[in-house]
Amino acid sequence: MIDMDDIARAIVTQRKRVGLTQHQLANQARVGRDLIAKLETGRLPELGIKKLLRILHALGLDLRVTTLNLKRPTLEDLRAEEEEEDKAR
Repeated sequence: MIDMDDIARAIVTQRKRVGLTQHQLANQARVGRDLIAKLETGRLPELGIKKLLRILHALGLDLRVTTLNLKRPTLEDLRAEEEEEDKAR
């Protein structure tokens, strides 16, 4: 199951991939740079869906709602598991 920490990691990764600073992302998403910094460091207690979508869309990302899959891991689950194993090595 994905949580806000997973979303924040995806935001940081994509922001760096596309070469944006926190300030540039904040301007594009029409939010404060402090909000981006707190989101990326896990210090943001709550974030509304509209702001989250503006941040994701500014990075070319989207949020999708799908049927809950409790039995089989998704490709994203397997990749995340592999990344965690690589980090542990």
